[in-house]
Amino acid sequence: MTTSNGTDAGLVAAEDVLLFVNAAITATGQREFRSTAYQQRLSLDFLHEYVRVNYRRVYAAALALDINDHNAALIVRGLLEHAADASAGERRAEGRLIAARLAKLPPQRVYRLFRALRAAGVNNRRTRAIMRDWLTARPDPAHDAVKYRAGLKTAARHVHLRFGGAGEPDETGDFLFRPGRRTSYRHGLLDAWRRAHYEQGAVEELPLTVAEGFAARRGMKREVFLERMAPRMTRLERLRTLERRGTGKDARPPADVDLAVMPLTRLALYVLSLGFEARRGRRAELTRALRAAARRAAGPHAGSWGRVAAVLDDSYSSSGSGEKRRRPLAVALACHFLLEALAAPGAYSALWTSGRTDPLLVRPWGPTPLGSRVLDALELGPDRLVIVSDGWDNAPPGLAGEVLRVWRTRLDPERRTAVVHVNPVYDADGFDVRRLAPGVPTAGVRDAEDLPALVEIAGFAEGRTGAAALYAYLDRQVARFVGDDGAGATS
Repeated sequence: MTTSNGTDAGLVAAEDVLLFVNAAITATGQREFRSTAYQQRLSLDFLHEYVRVNYRRVYAAALALDINDHNAALIVRGLLEHAADASAGERRAEGRLIAARLAKLPPQRVYRLFRALRAAGVNNRRTRAIMRDWLTARPDPAHDAVKYRAGLKTAARHVHLRFGGAGEPDETGDFLFRPGRRTSYRHGLLDAWRRAHYEQGAVEELPLTVAEGFAARRGMKREVFLERMAPRMTRLERLRTLERRGTGKDARPPADVDLAVMPLTRLALYVLSLGFEARRGRRAELTRALRAAARRAAGPHAGSWGRVAAVLDDSYSSSGSGEKRRRPLAVALACHFLLEALAAPGAYSALWTSGRTDPLLVRPWGPTPLGSRVLDALELGPDRLVIVSDGWDNAPPGLAGEVLRVWRTRLDPERRTAVVHVNPVYDADGFDVRRLAPGVPTAGVRDAEDLPALVEIAGFAEGRTGAAALYAYLDRQVARFVGDDGAGATS
């Protein structure tokens, strides 16, 4: 693969890489506002195969970027299923990336990946070693045996894993493969699962996802069950419970959940799940929590972006889909507070496509007049303009692209104003996120917290730094991810 500056092959390769990174950040194979789940999966499968075959080392290096878990699992599966296409050196580098990425993935997704590899007949020594290393590194196999029983059982059988150390009882193995052998277990969680079949109090000792099945069989009321389970919930389970409860007028979070420590985009989703009356009544609390989350996400970049103007899409299409309810709007709301933190004090302006001025009361509504909002933003003379939208400019169609083209070629050829478009929605038909104008860099975004890094990646799309700079960036990310100063993943 040619990577030298200025070569046609290098520029084409860089464009392909950026296209894949955008897809790997935004696409999850689920239904979007304008495409079905089948279209999403078909488009994404083609893109994965294209990049794996043509740019395998870059394909593996994507594991070191802030891509979503769905695409990370697809990359790991693709690399392991087609290991014969890689050299020995590439397989070693891929092994380190795979191990580092599996350590970051949620356990249920890793077990699902292992089942898929077994179903596909991927049974080589390298794959079994990767699976065995991940399984033996799990902090509590008995917990996994209860919470992910089918996944652990399948994976352990596949790699011939033995549980229990020297002189220790093989309780987990008995639990998985010989369930009737023991009348009790030393491990509290294993014994709680046994007792939960006839003792209601034991249900509350189990993980939430396991306890739900027992509670349903016993006819326990959902609200009572959740209150009793609150101490055993993981942080993500508590956040999801918050979002489900959030639609009531007087909805309040559980006492053990501090909104001020919630991740920014997840907090925005919770805020949008509340009714308007609840948002008004809790305005000070919610605003304080959003700004605290934004300051944490901004980190060392806080206040360093100068004058910032944002065009934020709250049109009807930001409602998302049944699988991603209000996700695009939540990303826009989270970006609003993050950009406020990144801008210099008092130097931030936000323009919502609906014309609203109260970010806490936004809702998906109306067309997408991006062009007029971009004009309004540019008139403010910002140092940086950030557009957060799915790219469907329709009031009138194409105006935003034309405004940006004229601005860049006629009014600001010196690029005094940096313009970047971040898009939270994957366009299945275009194999990329939808772009507004050729001269404006576009990056896919899933979580607003990744915005500073995505703006850096989007800068490569302008073609001014050359393809070599992009590959050098990927090499640095790989070295950081695997803890090595000389990874050399894409050179």
